[in-house]
Amino acid sequence: MKAKRIEADRTKEIVDACERLYAATGFHAVSLKDIARETSMSRPSVYNYFRTKEEIFLALFGREYDRWNVALSRLLAQPEPLSVADLADAMARTLRGRALLLRLLSMNLYDMEGGSRVENLTEFKRSYGESIRIVRAILAKFRPEMPAEAREAFVWAFFPFLFGVHPYTAVTPKQRAAMTAAGTDFPTVGAEALVRSFIRVALSAP
Repeated sequence: MKAKRIEADRTKEIVDACERLYAATGFHAVSLKDIARETSMSRPSVYNYFRTKEEIFLALFGREYDRWNVALSRLLAQPEPLSVADLADAMARTLRGRALLLRLLSMNLYDMEGGSRVENLTEFKRSYGESIRIVRAILAKFRPEMPAEAREAFVWAFFPFLFGVHPYTAVTPKQRAAMTAAGTDFPTVGAEALVRSFIRVALSAP
């Protein structure tokens, strides 16, 4: 029991260090050496838990899915019926404060998965799969009139859609200047509003 607690504490310390570094820079600028330096452990000790930085990022990604799943579960537990507009609002609100998840979603997942061992990838897929399961349950509960194939089509449109939310709503000053110079429009809505709009349209479609 004590060994498992120590393992959990050290794993959390490593993932927390990765989160701090990622908040200050980007994926490619963060190295395993940097992450180890941010912890109380030596680099060889970090290797006891993660072999690559991709595995650490994947653990961070999975943790963000787990946190989102808590919010989705609260929505699923709501007893009152919801209109399409209300459901769209409620689902969009589950992503409030989940900027890190949306940013991770915009990354190249193949890089993280390709640089991770199967057991690490399996753990991540459990967290991701739970999100899909809860969204399916939300649709079945609040939109029972939708045919099963329509609910499934929503799921496989909604999750890929989330991969593009961060790039379209977190426009950097450099990107804004370039798009202005190029005469190209850029979105002026936030992530929550964009998600809400997508869900309303997707659930209202025949």
